[in-house]
Amino acid sequence: MVVGSGAREHALARALRRSPSVAKVVVTPGNAGTFAEAAPQLAPIERRPLTGGVTVESVVEAARVVAPDLVVIGPEAPLVAGVVDALQKEGFLTFGPTAKAAQLEGSKAFLKELLARENIPTAPFVIVHNFEDACVHIRKRGAPIVVKASGLCAGKGVVVASTEEEAIEAARLMLVDRVFGDAGATVVIEDHISGEEASVLAVCDGERFFVLPPARDHKRVGDFDTGPNTGGMGAFAPSTRLSADLISRVEREIIVPTLRGMKNNGAPFRGVLFAGLMITRDNDVYLLEHNVRFGDPECEAIMELLDGDVAELLASAAMGSIDRRAVRIATDRAALALIVAAQGYPAAPKSGDEIRGLVDAGRLENVAILHAGTAEKNGKVVTNGGRVLAITAHGATLEEARRRAYEAVKLVSFDGMFYRNDIAAS
Repeated sequence: MVVGSGAREHALARALRRSPSVAKVVVTPGNAGTFAEAAPQLAPIERRPLTGGVTVESVVEAARVVAPDLVVIGPEAPLVAGVVDALQKEGFLTFGPTAKAAQLEGSKAFLKELLARENIPTAPFVIVHNFEDACVHIRKRGAPIVVKASGLCAGKGVVVASTEEEAIEAARLMLVDRVFGDAGATVVIEDHISGEEASVLAVCDGERFFVLPPARDHKRVGDFDTGPNTGGMGAFAPSTRLSADLISRVEREIIVPTLRGMKNNGAPFRGVLFAGLMITRDNDVYLLEHNVRFGDPECEAIMELLDGDVAELLASAAMGSIDRRAVRIATDRAALALIVAAQGYPAAPKSGDEIRGLVDAGRLENVAILHAGTAEKNGKVVTNGGRVLAITAHGATLEEARRRAYEAVKLVSFDGMFYRNDIAAS
């Protein structure tokens, strides 16, 4: 049973249905794209709506009905709320961290303090609880500077400010106006580090881990990294920026000490440890953030590069004894996920518009149309969120994958749709 309703969960469901050990995949609550697909040689995908949204109680009740052998949690909010703890109490094998371990993402202040204790490379920072202290530090450090709400903000609580005034305004919105509610009651202010971003995801069993293909996400809403940050406008894998030597350093300097620190903290980390990295011009590697689940849209691209039994990999990690032989990372292809967004995203996305061309786009070779913010209405698929689709493609090269994804997106249309034109362009 896969919990969630985005393109990430659609991608996970497709990867799990290809697993030889899987007889059936249920996605809850799912979306208009997660349904039983006509492929008799693969496990079917079914959808089960949730009553009252993705809450701990609704997920546990769904698990009681479905009786799955493995539950995979997609989004971060239920993880931070303790859904894994509740499912484990009911006897369900669940892939994802406990609430205590999920603090790595649920509290940026908790994360920064752990990084300092474990000597993990990260940007110099301060943690503030009031607007006056924020202003003092911003004036002291100058710009550019980064202002982060400590709690969960659906990918929108980070402001990379180019001026002191912009940073102060961001702090005001978080600490005074409380635009993010309690999530912004504590704020992390850190130095800005220039370089190229990359994401390394590792499936962990508490002590051991399996590193997935490195990916590169594009956060800004507009071409050439302009406009506000979003949940992600596209991603590709593998990222050529991360050499084998750099990945070894990430394992040694970031993943290993993080797992050690969490174990010492009484919260062994089982699940996906997402390391959001900045690589400087001098090849120094800094940790920008840890997430405690598959990144979205990184997951969509990464799943295209895994052969073997994804279900066995995740189940073995959940049991505390990861089987690294369960999957193989493809070295003969690359993948790209292109997000198609609704008018007004990320501030106020428009919903309810009919989406056309999905069938034609999905017929293209090595292309998967993964649904995110979609719903069914009067027999039609309509928009139902900011990030609507993740058009995912793979090919022998990244350029081939990119060409296929952009060929597919031209067949899809709905009022106000937009997407970035420069994913993996350089």
